[in-house]
Amino acid sequence: MNHPEDYRGRQVVVLGLAKSGVQVAKTLHQYGAIVTVNDKKAREESPEASELEALGISVVCGGHPDGLIHPEVKLLVKNPGIPYSAPPVVRALELGIEVVTEVEVAYYLTAAPIIGITGSNGKTTTTTWIGEMLAAAGMKPIVAGNIGTPLCAAAESAKPDDCLVVELSSFQLKGTEAFRPAVAVLLNVAETHLDYHGTMEDYITSKSKLFANQRAEDTAVINWDDPVCRQLVPYLKARLLPFSLTEELTVPGAFVRPSYVSEGDDGLSRSIIYRDEDGTEHSIMDVSELMLPGRFNIGNALAAIAASVAAGAAPAALIEPLRTFRGVEHRLEFVAHKSGITYYNNSKATNSKATVTALNALSGPIVLIAGGLDRGSDYMELLPALQNKVKAVVALGQTREKIGQVAELAGLAKVVLVDNEDSAANTLRTALHQAAGLAEEGDIVLLSPACASWDMFSSYEERGRIFKEAVHTL
Repeated sequence: MNHPEDYRGRQVVVLGLAKSGVQVAKTLHQYGAIVTVNDKKAREESPEASELEALGISVVCGGHPDGLIHPEVKLLVKNPGIPYSAPPVVRALELGIEVVTEVEVAYYLTAAPIIGITGSNGKTTTTTWIGEMLAAAGMKPIVAGNIGTPLCAAAESAKPDDCLVVELSSFQLKGTEAFRPAVAVLLNVAETHLDYHGTMEDYITSKSKLFANQRAEDTAVINWDDPVCRQLVPYLKARLLPFSLTEELTVPGAFVRPSYVSEGDDGLSRSIIYRDEDGTEHSIMDVSELMLPGRFNIGNALAAIAASVAAGAAPAALIEPLRTFRGVEHRLEFVAHKSGITYYNNSKATNSKATVTALNALSGPIVLIAGGLDRGSDYMELLPALQNKVKAVVALGQTREKIGQVAELAGLAKVVLVDNEDSAANTLRTALHQAAGLAEEGDIVLLSPACASWDMFSSYEERGRIFKEAVHTL
C-alpha cells in the first residue's frame, strides 16, 4: 500500500469493528479517505459504530452486502482474524484491490524504530520483557500491537526517539507488504493456526514476512535451536543475531554456558552470556536468578536480551529487569495455594506445544484442565507430557473428547469430560471443581487448554479471568 495520505478522497473499506479496526478507520478518515467500516455482527452488538458515525465514517453492520467491495475501492484493511476466504476479501483480491492489516498502515505513520516480535509461543512474555529492559536502560519503549494497544494509535503518538515494541501474530504479518522492523525477533515455529493458514508453508511464509523488507543495517534475532527458524537464515538480508539454550555461540548473540560452581562440585551454574560483535563476552547472570519458571522462559530471556542490545541497551542494564520480571497475566501465572494445592493459569496456551512447554516447566503431580476450539488437531503431541507429568485430565469445550482420548492413551486412570452447561463460565467452574477434587496435597491444578477459546469465550483473557475468580472462591 501507499502512505495513508495517498488515499485522500479515495474509497477504503475497513473489515472488522475490533479495537484495531476502529483505530485504523479513524486514522484513514483523518487523512481524508472515504472510509466504510463493515462488520457481520448485528448493530446492537457493535457499540463502536456510533462513535465512528459521529466522525462521519460509514458503518455497515449485520453482514457483508454484495456491493461492499467494488472497483472504486482502493484499499481493504481487514481485522487480522478474518480469514482470506471471507467473501469481501475474496472479492477484493479478484478485483486486484490491496488487502492489508493495521500493521501495514501503522508502519507509514511513525519515524520511531520498531522492534517486531513473533513466534508460535512466548510472544507476549518476550514483548513485555523487552519493554521493561529498554525502560531500565533509559530508553523510551512503547509496547503495542497484538498485546493490547492498537499499533496505529501507538505509531501516531510515537516520537523519533521512542521505540515501538510490537507483538505480531502470523495473521497480522500475512497482511503486510512494506512493513520493516529495525529489529525482528522470531522465537519459535510450531504447528498451529492451520484452520486459518491451511498449510504449514503458508504459516511459515506469513511469519517470515517479518524479515522480508529488512536491510543490512537491521537486525534479525533468530532462535538457533529451532530448525524452522534456522532454515530462514540463508534468506535474511539483515544482521543475524541468534540466541541458543543448547549451543555456545561463537558469533554475536545470547546463549547459556554451563559450568561447575567450583572444582569437585556436582552442582552446575548456568550463566547467561551475551557476545558482542568484537567477541567480548558479557556474563549477565545465572539462570537460577530468573523469577519465571520453565526452560522456555530462559529462551524468552535470551531473545529479549538480544533484541534489547540490538536496540541500543547496554547488557549490564538488563540485569535488574531480568531478575525482577514476574511474567504476564495468563502465561503460567501463579493464582493461589489452597489446601496444599497450587493453581496456575496458563490460558494463553492455545496450542499443544504451549501446553507441553508449561507441563515441562512445573514440578509435581499435575491435574490438567484442557480443551477448547476444535481446529482439527489430534493433540497427540500432548501424549509424552501426559504420561510423564500428569496424574489426571479434565477436558472441556469442542475438543474434550479428542483430549480425553489422548489422556486415555497416556494411561491416565482419571479422565473427566465436562459437558457444556448453561454458560461457558459455569462449565469452566465445574471443570475446576472436578480438578480440585482429583488433586491432593502437593499437587498442581493447571489450566492450560492447548486450544483457542472462541468456542466458549470471547478471548483467552476472559477464560483466564473466570478461572482465577473461580479459584479464589473455591
